[in-house]
Amino acid sequence: MKAKDLATLRVISLLFLLPGLAGLIISAMVSTNYRDALPRSPAPEEQRMTARNIDGTVVYQTEAEDRRLTVMEYTSVGVFLVGLSLGLVYLEKWGGFRAKESEEEDKLREDFS
Repeated sequence: MKAKDLATLRVISLLFLLPGLAGLIISAMVSTNYRDALPRSPAPEEQRMTARNIDGTVVYQTEAEDRRLTVMEYTSVGVFLVGLSLGLVYLEKWGGFRAKESEEEDKLREDFS
């Protein structure tokens, strides 16, 4: 793998890792906000009938709030895992690239000795 390809792989990995991490942080902030703001018992007049356990506290939310937070959490985890996987591939390829460079330098030193 060429150095240019490695740089591209690193950038792509970061393009998945950073938004995934940001999404996880934002979903944690939304969960904390829900825990503090939403009712602790069902509120049928507000359509808050869907239970969610947040840090041991059960709050009741609407189906739309539940769906939005669930999608945000799962999407963030998925994007982060794709970035993490690409990062691991990058590190593996980078290690091989560095080993190959080292072998070539050793051969050059032997040739000049």
